[in-house]
Amino acid sequence: MKKRVIISVGREFGSGGHVIAEELSKRFSLPLYDHVLLEQIAQEKNMDRKHLEKYDERPVNKFLSRTVRGHSSSLQDHVAQFQFDFLRKKADAGESFVVVGRCSEDILKNYDGIITIFILGDEEVKRKRVMEVYKLSAEDAGYMMTRKDWKRKSYHNYYCKGKWGDSRYYDVSINSSKLGIDKTVNLLEEYIRERMVEMES
Repeated sequence: MKKRVIISVGREFGSGGHVIAEELSKRFSLPLYDHVLLEQIAQEKNMDRKHLEKYDERPVNKFLSRTVRGHSSSLQDHVAQFQFDFLRKKADAGESFVVVGRCSEDILKNYDGIITIFILGDEEVKRKRVMEVYKLSAEDAGYMMTRKDWKRKSYHNYYCKGKWGDSRYYDVSINSSKLGIDKTVNLLEEYIRERMVEMES
């Protein structure tokens, strides 16, 4: 019986991290948990997915929320905790999967079989990708990159001890701009397969 493997992928906006996670999920035939996990949570909680999406991976506004006896008034916090509980439940059940962001390298760090990856990239390469994907000007793409990464960093650092993007808290940090998306996936696939062999030994 194969052991569980959890592939956690953090990413800078524009680095292609999500595409890389999608490709890894295909190559290893594993389910991918990203924003779509909100659909399952919405069904479990009998809530509207669109309502949850508004607060997905968003930093908590400390001025508009408060915690009383361990219960937060923040909708962002509720959505984050729903997702953390969902991922822990899957890990507790011994399931293997790929997960994008959602503080997964931290909240799942004590589970056997976790492999943590952070995808970064050169600013100009990321900017060009964002311009192409979202049909934006260079200026608007730069603004979008800054805003998205600030939200991800703020969200992550609110819940995690390790800092977002700090290579010391990931097994692999890789600049996808150097090899391109396809070759980066190939390199990560080889690394993950070697790790899986070690897990089986």
